Amino acid sequence: MNVVTLGVPLEAEFWRIVFLMARSGGALVAAPIFMATGVPALVRVSVAAAIAIFVALWVPVGPVPQVQSFVGMIDIVGELAIGLSLGFVLQIIFAAPILASEIIGGGMGLSMAVGMGPDGAQHPVIGRFMTVVMVILFFGTGGHLVWFRLLIESYAVFPPGAPWMEADRFRDIAFFGGTVFLAGLVIALPITFLLLLVQLMAGVLSRSAPQLNIFALGLPLGVLAGLGGLILTAPIIFAGLEELIELGLTQAAGLVT
Repeated sequence: MNVVTLGVPLEAEFWRIVFLMARSGGALVAAPIFMATGVPALVRVSVAAAIAIFVALWVPVGPVPQVQSFVGMIDIVGELAIGLSLGFVLQIIFAAPILASEIIGGGMGLSMAVGMGPDGAQHPVIGRFMTVVMVILFFGTGGHLVWFRLLIESYAVFPPGAPWMEADRFRDIAFFGGTVFLAGLVIALPITFLLLLVQLMAGVLSRSAPQLNIFALGLPLGVLAGLGGLILTAPIIFAGLEELIELGLTQAAGLVT
């Protein structure tokens, strides 16, 4: 049977690209921006394939194991672990503002307020706002470019098939998860303190004037104070989110060095 090679063994190159796609595909699946239901699966596969092709052309990765073999399957699991770890770090930093929004929304009395998102699912109003701000800052500061650069550099630092799954790396990811709670509390602390003062003031008013309805008075005051606090502390929140993005990219860089 005649095989068209065009100067290169097409079948071998195809399986090489498929092997390289395991890492980039795992990273895109775990990344919070690309895993959204609004992003078609065809787009994620196309981007993963494009990254794999560019890596095969530009990065000296050397030969890769045969995908059809048992050893190749084990190596694919390792490739997926690297990609998923890089994407999971982004998941952690994007979860921090959502946690902060849950704390703020609970203090404002808007924990039950939800809105319909572009993906057709219901999301908390404050959480949706925080997510949009986080996405804008991530792209505006070039975080996506740094993250793609780390993903491509990981092929040179850890060539396909090279050992990467060490306990220290997974321990660092687990400890980095504590950043979600710390960053979420720091972001929500100013507004939460303001809401506490408002609730104390509403309690004093209800005690001094029992004819006032605490529920009719406290909820509007909490909403107004929360919205005012979001406006006043917006520069602090944005600065905290930028530091969180920088911290997450630094953590991702530590995984592939």
